[in-house]
Amino acid sequence: MAAKTQSDLSRPPGGRHAFIVDDEPQVRAFVSKAFVGAGFIPHEFSRVPEVEAALTLFKPEVIVLDLSLGGTDAVEMMRSLAASRFAGKILLVSGRDATTLDEVRKIGERRGLAMLPSLRKPFRLQELRARLAEVIEPTSVVASGSDLEAALQNNWLELWYQPKIDLKSMAVCGAEALIRLRHPKRGIIQPAAFLPPLGDPLYQPLTDFVVRRSLADWSTFAAWPSVGGAWSTNRLAINVPASILQNQDFVNNVRRHLPSHPQFPGLIVEITEDEAIGDPEFAREIAVQLKLYNIHVSIDDFGAGYSLLARLDELPFAELKLDRSFVNGCSTDERKRAMCQAVVDLAQRSRLTTVAEGVENDEDLQTLIAMRYDMAQGFFLAQPMVSGDFGKMLSSRRGASLRSPRRSMPK
Repeated sequence: MAAKTQSDLSRPPGGRHAFIVDDEPQVRAFVSKAFVGAGFIPHEFSRVPEVEAALTLFKPEVIVLDLSLGGTDAVEMMRSLAASRFAGKILLVSGRDATTLDEVRKIGERRGLAMLPSLRKPFRLQELRARLAEVIEPTSVVASGSDLEAALQNNWLELWYQPKIDLKSMAVCGAEALIRLRHPKRGIIQPAAFLPPLGDPLYQPLTDFVVRRSLADWSTFAAWPSVGGAWSTNRLAINVPASILQNQDFVNNVRRHLPSHPQFPGLIVEITEDEAIGDPEFAREIAVQLKLYNIHVSIDDFGAGYSLLARLDELPFAELKLDRSFVNGCSTDERKRAMCQAVVDLAQRSRLTTVAEGVENDEDLQTLIAMRYDMAQGFFLAQPMVSGDFGKMLSSRRGASLRSPRRSMPK
């Protein structure tokens, strides 16, 4: 399927549409090819007046927008889109520094536009596909407790695994379990579209499912002949709301499903920094109790509130996961780089493992390696995958460092 240009816009065909607005023909072609592969009809533009004319014919689900567009720019374009109440998503791309990209993205957010995480040029096909995954989800899905309730009753829930990479060996050293819903008609649905508000009673059976399935999957991975002992030292991580941790049933449920494997390394339970801040004494109590069963607490989205930086020595946590907002662009943004350094220095003094989440390019990865972060995860390293694919990846890379060919876009 060829990309549409301004001359092709006399009759709007059906299907899902995407606009690519960039003054570099090779960039437009590169991005258009990715959209075609995702089932979209792409339209390429180099000037804003062409885009405005096309918007009278089409309702694109996403607009890929360069910051600089000859006689105009992305800010001006977004003002126009906001005034017309554009309902699609916007992906900013540019060779400018990460700070500028982030500032322009926030302008779009303040004007009520749905902004995807930006991409710095030159970006890779894998990074672009990760952004497309956020657009491909069916728009008809509405978050409600009934979606989750139906999923629990009909066995539609799955755990996908995003590998965690040891930054010394570049080998897989664990994984985070992520919930997905495989609807018989809608396909794969992301958690934001079906998880109810925090505190909903459905989180109890959901957490029971996550615990049971993740521990069963760990045993499956460890039993693979080609994985075996190499996997038995690696931990899986699950996300658990603080409201569920406070329930004694959680500990009982975990105890009931702990693997009998003699080399089971334990489980990691991730709670967010704001949950730990809300009741630090409770966080300490639950962390100590879970430690009795070889279950360790990780602080997710760390740094977003800064509130725990001075208290790490007092709290029995095992791991810090630095919030992605500091990781993305840390190679070029001095403020983000300083925060990354402060966190890793403090964690090392407190003997905590450090994980950088949301790694999206090689420049940021190399910066984190130089800072001596222990682990990292993100789309640049590996995307979330179904358990079978994760097991195959473990088998194919046993004892070897991560070598994932990444295709770059034209510069």
